[in-house]
Amino acid sequence: MSKDKVELKTKPSKIDQVGDAWILHFPRFGEEGTHFHTYGMLTPYFKGLTEGKLMATWCANPKCPISRGKGELWLPPRADCPDCHQPMEWKRIENTKGYIYAYTYVERGGAGLEIETPYYQIDVKIDGVCTIVKSYLLDRKPIKIGDKVKAGFLTGKNATHTSLDLYFELI
Repeated sequence: MSKDKVELKTKPSKIDQVGDAWILHFPRFGEEGTHFHTYGMLTPYFKGLTEGKLMATWCANPKCPISRGKGELWLPPRADCPDCHQPMEWKRIENTKGYIYAYTYVERGGAGLEIETPYYQIDVKIDGVCTIVKSYLLDRKPIKIGDKVKAGFLTGKNATHTSLDLYFELI
């Protein structure tokens, strides 16, 4: 166990691609107990993480009663607009810096926890994004609400193909 940085206790999942959608194999209980999960229309988000990109969605529908085609960025992304129910558009978040909006210090995890404890589970507010994203902090230093962070990514051979591919570091 590293004193300064959090480590994951997981391996990359096998991926099948059907059209544009990823289907992940989670062999948590051996091959007989493999769980299959599709990311469907949210595949661009998870694929982006493995490429070091943070992808969000926004409503471009000019007839939307709320956004009127000038929707704010949503992270985590939504396949459809919650206001007009039309498909959302994808956009890369270029500036992945934000601040800690809320946090929990996790000293003991439940069964199946794939992050080495202790660690900080954090909610992050990123400028230009109307929602709050939940992730984990790579650092183990004491923190406070308002601390500045930036996104980091598990890519290449280190990618898990899950939401664990997004983490944050103090800046």
